[in-house]
Amino acid sequence: MIALLFASHAFGQSGSAASQDDYSGMYTFLREGEFVQITVEDAGHVTGFVSRYGNSESDQGAFLDHFFKQAKLDGHDLTFTTETVHGTWFEFKGRLDRGPAKTRAQEGYYVLKGTLTANLTDAAKKVSAKAREVEFKLFPEDAGAKDAGSAADKRD
Repeated sequence: MIALLFASHAFGQSGSAASQDDYSGMYTFLREGEFVQITVEDAGHVTGFVSRYGNSESDQGAFLDHFFKQAKLDGHDLTFTTETVHGTWFEFKGRLDRGPAKTRAQEGYYVLKGTLTANLTDAAKKVSAKAREVEFKLFPEDAGAKDAGSAADKRD
């Protein structure tokens, strides 16, 4: 009886782990050269950051990193809020799904779609928010991973 319980528990764990998509990686962001880094850990815990170019007078063209203050992945649903950097922070609510790419070696194997809200605090401490629908694509993996991925795809 104990062996049967252990076997069913082990099977359940390996089955769910095998079917769980690994959404971790670097995704495009709003402008060329900007990106979102997402790392999915155990139980839907997510870490990461948004790396973008500054656009105010004081940080024009500087690279700014907004680390996730809160983030959660529940199935395909992803939410995150970043730390405030130079008066700006981001909130995202959306989904991670398979994209059109056939392998992780191509851009868009996974696609992050949803609503991104950019929050900006001005000199008078007044906060303004601008929400927009976005679609961010997973960057392709490097050449070493590309060769391993295409060999695996040929076996299928």
